[in-house]
Amino acid sequence: MFEGVPMADLSASSHPRIDPAVVSDALLGKWKTERLESRKLAADPRLHTIPGQSMSDHRERVLEQLSILVEAGAIQRAFPAAVGGSDNHGGNIAAFQELVLADPSLQIKSGVQWGLFGAAILHLGTAKHHERWLPDVISLQTPGAFAMTEIGHGSDVASIGTTATYDPETEEFEIHTPFAGAWKDYLGNAALHGRAAVVFAQLITRGVNHGVHAFYVPIRTPEGEMLPGVGSEDDGVKGGLNGIDNGRLHFTRVRVPRENLLNRYGDVAADGTYSSEIDSPGRRFFTMIGTLVQGRVSLDGSAVRAMQAALGIAIRYGSERRQFPGASGRETVLLDYGLHQRRLIPRLAQTYAMQFADERLLTVFDEVFSGAKDTDENREDLETLAAAFKPLSTWAALDTLQEAREACGGAGFIAKNRIVGLRADLDIYVTFEGDNNVLLQLVGKRLLSDYAAQFKNADRATLARAAASQIGNRVSRFGLRVVGQSIADFGQVARSIESMRSPQAQRQLLADRVQTMIGEIALALRDATKGIAKDDRRARAIANENAFNAQQHKLIEAARAHGELLQWEAFTDAIEKITDAGSRQVLTWLRDLFGLGIIERNAAWYLTAGRISPHRAESVTAYVDRLISRLRPHALDLIEPFGLTPELLRAEIATGIEAERQQEAHDYVEAQRAAGTWPVHEKELRRRQQEAELRSADQAQAS
Repeated sequence: MFEGVPMADLSASSHPRIDPAVVSDALLGKWKTERLESRKLAADPRLHTIPGQSMSDHRERVLEQLSILVEAGAIQRAFPAAVGGSDNHGGNIAAFQELVLADPSLQIKSGVQWGLFGAAILHLGTAKHHERWLPDVISLQTPGAFAMTEIGHGSDVASIGTTATYDPETEEFEIHTPFAGAWKDYLGNAALHGRAAVVFAQLITRGVNHGVHAFYVPIRTPEGEMLPGVGSEDDGVKGGLNGIDNGRLHFTRVRVPRENLLNRYGDVAADGTYSSEIDSPGRRFFTMIGTLVQGRVSLDGSAVRAMQAALGIAIRYGSERRQFPGASGRETVLLDYGLHQRRLIPRLAQTYAMQFADERLLTVFDEVFSGAKDTDENREDLETLAAAFKPLSTWAALDTLQEAREACGGAGFIAKNRIVGLRADLDIYVTFEGDNNVLLQLVGKRLLSDYAAQFKNADRATLARAAASQIGNRVSRFGLRVVGQSIADFGQVARSIESMRSPQAQRQLLADRVQTMIGEIALALRDATKGIAKDDRRARAIANENAFNAQQHKLIEAARAHGELLQWEAFTDAIEKITDAGSRQVLTWLRDLFGLGIIERNAAWYLTAGRISPHRAESVTAYVDRLISRLRPHALDLIEPFGLTPELLRAEIATGIEAERQQEAHDYVEAQRAAGTWPVHEKELRRRQQEAELRSADQAQAS
C-alpha cells in the first residue's frame, strides 16, 4: 500500500518521477504567459462564485465582474490594435479558458459579450463597424446579445425563421420574427443587461432570400427600457450558470439602417442589389459561421480545466481519506483501493490527452485568425478539430465531475467543495456552441468526404476490398487517417501484450477502427441507390436519406473514434518534446493508459472485427490494470502540474484538512492505547476468552 506517500519519499532509482515544472510547461503550452495572467485574475475573490447566492444577486455580481475584467485589461487581446487590442487570438482563448476556475457564469457571460457579440462584429463586420461599435463593446458601455439560436431551429442555423427584408425606399432592413418558433432563445444578456444584439436572419431583398446574415440591432435604451418592436422574456432559473441573464428576444417589424448589415461577406446596395465575393450561398453561409468557431475552441479547453479541478480535488481527498481497516491495522487510504484507482487514474490520463489536444486545436485557431496560415484547408481543419474535440471534452468533463463527486462521497456533494457547482454549470456545455452529436456528425461527413476522395473512381469491388484490408497510403493532417495494410495479425494468440505497448501498434489499432468504420458506412451509402434509375432523383434522394439515417449512429461513433485518435496523437507528440527522462517515462505510461483504455472500452468492436483475439482482449485489460497500479504512486505528482492553487480550487477537502482529521484520530487512539484507557472491543474480548478457555483445556488435559 502507498498510504498517500508522495513520490519524493519513494526510491528514485526504482521509481522514475516527473519534474512538475517540466510537465507544467508542457501543459501550459505556447500561451503560458496569458494563462498564468488569467489564473492570477481568477484567484481574485471578487470574481469567485458565492454558493447559494440568489439568482438576481448572482446576475448583478457577474455584471460587476465584467467591469473588473475591463479594468484589468483582460479582454482586449483578440481585438485589433486600431480599437485598443493586441490581435492575440490564441492568447485570448487561452486566457478565457482559465476563467472557468473563478466562476463559470462569469466566464460564459464574458464570452457572450466579447467572444460572441463582439467577435461577430469583428469577424462579420468591416472597418466602419469596428470603429463605430467595438470601442463601446470592449469597454462594456454596450452590453450585447448574440441572437442566433431560435426556439424552433436550434442547431439548424441555416433554416432560422427570423427575416431581414430590405426596403429600398427607406434604405432600411425590417427585422421580424413571424412566428413563435423564430423567437431567439437562451441568449445571454437578453433578459436584462443587453442594449444591442447581433441578430442572425434570412436576408431578403428584391424578393430573393440570400440566406442567413448578421445585423446589429439596438434592443434597449441606456436606461434599460425595451425599444419599440423589441420583446424580451426571462428564461428564469436554469440548471446552472444562473449568474447569466438568459432570455428570449423577438422582433415585430423592427427597422435598422442598411449600414447595420455586417457586410464582410455579403452586401446590399441602396437600390437593393445584393453582392458577395462568394458566389455559392452554401459556401458563403459556412464561411460566415466558420468565423465564429472560437466558441467551440473556448469550451474545449474550459471543459478540460474543469476536469483538472475535479481530479485535483478528488485525488487529493482520496490520498488522505481513510475507510475500513487494512492488514496494517489502520484504515486504508481510498486511493489504495484498486476500484478507486480505476475510477480516477484513467480519467487523469484522459485529461492529459485532452489538454494536449486543446493546445493543438488552439494553435490551428491562432494560425487561421492571425492570418499566419489562413487557408481554406486550414479553416476546414480548424472546423473539423473543433467539432471533434469540443464534444469529447465536454462529455468527459461531465463524466469526470460526476465520478469525482461520487469518489468524494458526501463531501463531494457539499457546495463549498466545488464539484457539484461545476457539474451543474458545465451541463450546458454539451449542447451550446453546437449540440455534441450534431458536431460529431459534421466530423463524420468530413471523414466520408476524405474517403470518397481516395476512391473517387473506384467500383464497388474495390471499395469492398479497401474496407476489408485497409488499403491506402495517404495520411492527411486532420482528415481521415489511412493506416496501410491490415493489422489483423495482432489477433494472433501467440503475440504478447508487448506488441501492443508500442506507440506504432496503438496508433494502428486506433486508426484502423476509424478507417474500417468509415469504409463500411461508405459502402452502405453507396449501395442505397442500387437498382434505382439515375433519372429518378426523388427516389434516389429518399433512399440516400434513409440510408444515412440508418448509418447515423455508426457515423457518430466513427467520428468519436477519430477524435480519440487525434487526442492520442497530440499526447504522443507532446511526449516527444519532453527531454526529462522521468517525466517522459511517467507520461508515456499515462499515454499508454489512455490509448489502451480506448481499445479496452471498444473491445467488442475489435473482437467482432477480428483485430484482436479474446486472449489479446484479456491481455489489454490486464495491462491496463498494471498501468493503473504503476501510476498510483504518481497520482499526486501528476495533478501538481495543473497549477491549481488553493485560491483556484477553493475546495475545503483539497486543503489537507482531511489528513489533519485522520492524523488527529490516529493520534488520539494511539494515546488512549498507550495510556491503557482504550476500551477492549467485544470481538477482541471474546477472542481472548476463547484463547484462555483453550489454554485451560490444554492444561487440564496435560495434567
